[in-house]
Amino acid sequence: MLAPLAKFIDWYAIQAASLLIISARKCDRGNIKLAEAVEFLNGPDFIPAESKPAELEFTSNVHFKFPSPRPCEFAENNVVHGRLYRCADDWQKRPVIILLHGGGNFPGHQFRFHLLARRCQRAGFNAVTLELPYHFQRHARRAEALDHLRVAEAFAQAVAEIRALTGWLLNQGCPSVALFGVSLGGWLAGLTATRDTRLNAIVMAVPGVRMSYRATRGECILWTPVRKALERQKTAREALDKTPMNLTMSRPAIPKENILLIQGCYDLFVEAEHTEELWQKWQQPEIWRLPHGHISAVLVPGLTDRVLRWLAPRMKK
Repeated sequence: MLAPLAKFIDWYAIQAASLLIISARKCDRGNIKLAEAVEFLNGPDFIPAESKPAELEFTSNVHFKFPSPRPCEFAENNVVHGRLYRCADDWQKRPVIILLHGGGNFPGHQFRFHLLARRCQRAGFNAVTLELPYHFQRHARRAEALDHLRVAEAFAQAVAEIRALTGWLLNQGCPSVALFGVSLGGWLAGLTATRDTRLNAIVMAVPGVRMSYRATRGECILWTPVRKALERQKTAREALDKTPMNLTMSRPAIPKENILLIQGCYDLFVEAEHTEELWQKWQQPEIWRLPHGHISAVLVPGLTDRVLRWLAPRMKK
């Protein structure tokens, strides 16, 4: 894709997202509970060593839910919703790919991941989709403006839920589990892989790497109130980037041969330089540098099939 077009698509998406921030007044949180967030992220409770399998309740042949292993004060956010797309024949003997969507309640996430899950099925993989904390059915109106501690706790909650679901799948007899995350989902896949040795592979497409990235700095945003509010959070972002929330501060618990990074060279959300730094810190796992932006990178024709071919030998399918 031509660089100007890829960047325009990202720029337009950033403006649309900033309008939602204005309406909800989410961005101007200053340094609220920053010290508590840093202490939590640097402590043993951020991602504990132990993880118990989830207890899934199926409401249909595909849809399921389970109580979050790390509940918060908002009841809506304490029930994890997802879908399990089983292979038709003896699904418990097939490998599983957990699909993790990007940030924001965009309908495209659910539609695209439904199609992606069906494509995984046709390739011989079970697929699972999850609704991440504070997204879709888990949206809590009273939590419109999340302070830094709640953001840190939301990351911890998401990782705990991914690990709990992984445990359930392995207990069902599935031979292997991989994570395929996009943007925020890629970030969470990386965080999970720094603690959980049970994963066979992870795919991180245009992932977040640290709290200070181009979109959070407000450099591309037209709306002055949002841009200035984000600028006021510079100190907070720098402090959070010195914690394990920054992927470059940790090392993966799985072999580098089982990690795939997908970078958008024209990404206006997350700088390509951040992915390059992560690639170096993680001992240079496989990386695909695509001539696309943040949005267009995951829409590349044939990319899903290419990822599934990469996963197949690592899942021992």
